[in-house]
Amino acid sequence: MKDMTVHGAAQAASQQALPRDAQAEAGLETAAPVEKGEEDTLSSMLSQGEEEVKTLVEMIQEAQEKAAAQREALKLPKNAARYGDAPLEAYARLARAKSAAQVTSATGYARRRLAQFKTALHTDSENSARIKAAINQLQKAVNRGEKKKKELHQERLTEIRRANAAKEEQKEKEQRLRQEIRRRKSQRMIRESGYLREADISARLASHLTATQMELRQQAQSLAASTTASAEAAAQQYAAAGASAATASVPIDSGFSGQA
Repeated sequence: MKDMTVHGAAQAASQQALPRDAQAEAGLETAAPVEKGEEDTLSSMLSQGEEEVKTLVEMIQEAQEKAAAQREALKLPKNAARYGDAPLEAYARLARAKSAAQVTSATGYARRRLAQFKTALHTDSENSARIKAAINQLQKAVNRGEKKKKELHQERLTEIRRANAAKEEQKEKEQRLRQEIRRRKSQRMIRESGYLREADISARLASHLTATQMELRQQAQSLAASTTASAEAAAQQYAAAGASAATASVPIDSGFSGQA
């Protein structure tokens, strides 16, 4: 009888345990959609973060491209020696110019370099002498280009007069005008070659002046460093002498003496 009671209690316990397991499984099934929703939310947040990062990267790249384009527009010579090359190039183009349009192209090159070097004057203080010399020559190249336009115009008018004299069979006038045209051209060529020599001499003097200034600057820095070192050494010697004097002036205690 006792065994049957125990067996019945065991069966009842097992029947009560089954609904609990079912409830646990049901609880897991209901919790699963919540975890899936959190995962979707996390994925959405990660995607949004990636898009923001991509947008930031694109903005940085765009800013870098704009900065590179601006630097290219105001590109300066990487080698300081090239400051003196720009006036030579401007004068060479001016000498090769045979028409007003070609002269305008040569003076346009000089103006662009002139604007670049004026900017470089504020950023490259070590080569200020070279830059100022180049600016001076480039400004002269622009002015001389305008003068050459007038000379070419006068030569063209003289050539028209010579052609008319040839048609009218005025040989003396034609010969005189022909010689005048040759004289104008030869004088202009001599002046233009002189422009090149002037620019070369100016660049050499500016380079020499820059080298002298750099040497003087280095000497001044060395002198300042040696003066500072000497002052520090003198201060240390003075401090050491003061310490020795103070030590010597302290009385020596010979001990305490007295009667008992």
